[in-house]
Amino acid sequence: PGEVSRAAFVGRVWLKCPCPPSSAGLELSVNNHASDFTLSTELGPPISLLCLVHNSSQAEELLWYRGDGQVGLKDGNKVNISNICISPVNESDNGVTFTCKLARDKSVQVSVILDVQFPPQLSGEETLHVEEDKDVTLTCNSKSNPQAQSTWLKDNHNLTLQQNRHELYRTSEVFQLSIRKVQKSDNGTYTCMVESRLGNGTRDFHLIVEDKKPVFPKEAVIAAVVVVTITILFGIVARKDKFFKVW
Repeated sequence: PGEVSRAAFVGRVWLKCPCPPSSAGLELSVNNHASDFTLSTELGPPISLLCLVHNSSQAEELLWYRGDGQVGLKDGNKVNISNICISPVNESDNGVTFTCKLARDKSVQVSVILDVQFPPQLSGEETLHVEEDKDVTLTCNSKSNPQAQSTWLKDNHNLTLQQNRHELYRTSEVFQLSIRKVQKSDNGTYTCMVESRLGNGTRDFHLIVEDKKPVFPKEAVIAAVVVVTITILFGIVARKDKFFKVW
């Protein structure tokens, strides 16, 4: 049993050589799923993933992977049945793939993708100082699942976007407001407001527009210094006779 009749000739004696058992027909399941699936969950409560071997006539070792990294398992949690627990579930687990594999044939496997849902979480620099006529970008880091709707307010009112002055940029985790050539009227509190079915989030950004610093032309300053220096030197040369008489 468990052998295939393959022979090798040694002198005049025919011997049977044992071959590793085939993995054909073997199946795995994770939480009663025999194929890859997505598991929706929330932040906090732990979740358990149970992997089972099916259609096996012998002890089979199992392996678990989190992404590309192998998960360490205790000796009593490897053969024919293996369980891992993710606790606590957090944002970094969202989108992560956990895979159970047969140790001797890693092509036999089942994967589960975690869909961790959570309300908006916002961050970003709260106070920004910028000179008049300079450009500025307010960056609201927004993480949520499912992706939320975002908008900007100014002093608790809907922000009126001006063409060629205001620009919005949005990704799954960033919501930016760029203002070109800021003016004194741009002073105020800008609020990044994010709304999802799991909750809402806001973050205030205080924009302080400072007076434009006077700009001194470097070339003119250098030229003035050179002129003054030459004038002083010429004055010294012109009066050198008087200096010698005094000394």
